[in-house]
Amino acid sequence: MTATTQHELVLVREFEAPREKIYKAWTDPDLLKQWFVPRPWGVAEATLDVRPGGSSVVVMQDPEGNLYPNHGVYLEIIENEKIIFTDAYSSAWVPSEKPFFTGLILLEDLGNGRTKYTAKALHWRAEDKEAHEKMGFHEGWGKAADQLAELLAKM
Repeated sequence: MTATTQHELVLVREFEAPREKIYKAWTDPDLLKQWFVPRPWGVAEATLDVRPGGSSVVVMQDPEGNLYPNHGVYLEIIENEKIIFTDAYSSAWVPSEKPFFTGLILLEDLGNGRTKYTAKALHWRAEDKEAHEKMGFHEGWGKAADQLAELLAKM
């Protein structure tokens, strides 16, 4: 799957952790809640059916207690290597009201327990990419990756 840079936002990190731990942090609801959104926000609920066609619901919570449900579907899963999900569907093949992006999480083994982590957000329209950038993609996904690194160190 390729996208032009006009539609793609990318975050790349190297973690001092094997791919299996990162994959688990993405697919275990209890672990996902601990790192997925930048503090002081949190995840109030996470329901993950991690398989192609399986749905996910991640309910983000702001510091005031307001809830923001995010519904999506997994498109491709390769254990410990790749997670592809989208908000284009609210549940198995039920189109969402307004698709925003497809997410790709790629985990590359660097040896010695290290992993190259690539997170991509692919947007349908350049305007959506720009909106996601203005919403703080790099800062927000970067802080979440920092929190993921903290969690991985404890696992």
